[in-house]
Amino acid sequence: MLFARLSVPLSGKSFSLLSVFILCSFSAFAQMLAYQHPIPYDPATYVCYRTNAPVIIDGKLDEADWQQAAWTADFVDIEGELKPPPPLRTRAKMMWDDTYFYFAARLDEPHIWATLTERDAIMYKNDDFEIFIDPDANGIQYYEFEMNAHNAIWDLFMLQPYRSGRGQKYMMEWTIEGIKTAVHIEGTLNNPNDEDKYWSVEVAMPWEVLRSFAPQGQMPKDGDQWRVNFSRVDWWVDIKDGEYHKRKNPKTDKVPAFPQENWVWSPSGKISMHEPETWGYVQFSTAKVGQRQLAFRRKPDEQIKWALWQLYHLQQQHFQRFGAYAQNMEQFVLPEVTINSYSFKPALQATERLFEFSAASLEKGKTWYINQSGEIWKE
Repeated sequence: MLFARLSVPLSGKSFSLLSVFILCSFSAFAQMLAYQHPIPYDPATYVCYRTNAPVIIDGKLDEADWQQAAWTADFVDIEGELKPPPPLRTRAKMMWDDTYFYFAARLDEPHIWATLTERDAIMYKNDDFEIFIDPDANGIQYYEFEMNAHNAIWDLFMLQPYRSGRGQKYMMEWTIEGIKTAVHIEGTLNNPNDEDKYWSVEVAMPWEVLRSFAPQGQMPKDGDQWRVNFSRVDWWVDIKDGEYHKRKNPKTDKVPAFPQENWVWSPSGKISMHEPETWGYVQFSTAKVGQRQLAFRRKPDEQIKWALWQLYHLQQQHFQRFGAYAQNMEQFVLPEVTINSYSFKPALQATERLFEFSAASLEKGKTWYINQSGEIWKE
């Protein structure tokens, strides 16, 4: 027998050593933290092709290149499968050339309204369309852009996600110099007396600005992948005295009655756009739009990165529960990584307030790292 049934006194009762061993084992396991993402982890993907001709930024999307560019999948609720599909359709497209990264979107809407007209107003207080870009996919230092049906824009540079508890989060004074934007409305803006069809947007962002935080400070090369996401904010409105008003709560008379709707391309599983690890992947191709269709190439290293992200979230759980970061791996249930001939063996260095996980990359001699700020990198 592996265990002898020897009794030991414990609080006036008799337990076998095997029972004590099992109880201790279960107690230790109960203290281990495991991460369960709210929804299946499956970031959206898109292959972005080069333009054949200059793009006129007028919001109409009627150029031959736009007609040939594929739509993204329809936007879903930011919580993904946890919520019903949005009642209004939203889709986006992307292209690029030597000067700009182009975006286009169509937002179906029977009642198009907007009140903000000045640059850098808090645009999500209106119905709006938003773009998020993390060129080097490091989880920090990314771009945020928002616009409404007035073609008013808000551009800011995020130093780190809002979830980070340290330091300045964003730069409001940052500006995308040379950006071009336009809105086209099939209907009439701010007119409740008719039913509108949609509003479409067109954006040209200069590489001169975007490449500042791109790998090696360069615009994309063929096959490069950037993290990108889109969001549509939609408010519930009522018509009163010939104008649109955000819906009131009939019990409290507060405005707005409900939180805004958040419909996105790649859902995070929670009401937070600032989760760069859940954004979609855009793969750049030097092929011209309409010439051929290329498959998105999934990179096995992304599994390793996602496993490190799960450990990052486990450390945040640990901090919330105990007021300090865990300092050894034995406190975590390891995420699963299924790559042939690869064994996920992360290492941890930590203090109560700082941590750094590391794990081998599939690239020989390279290692992935992630720290308490949510910065992920390879060296």
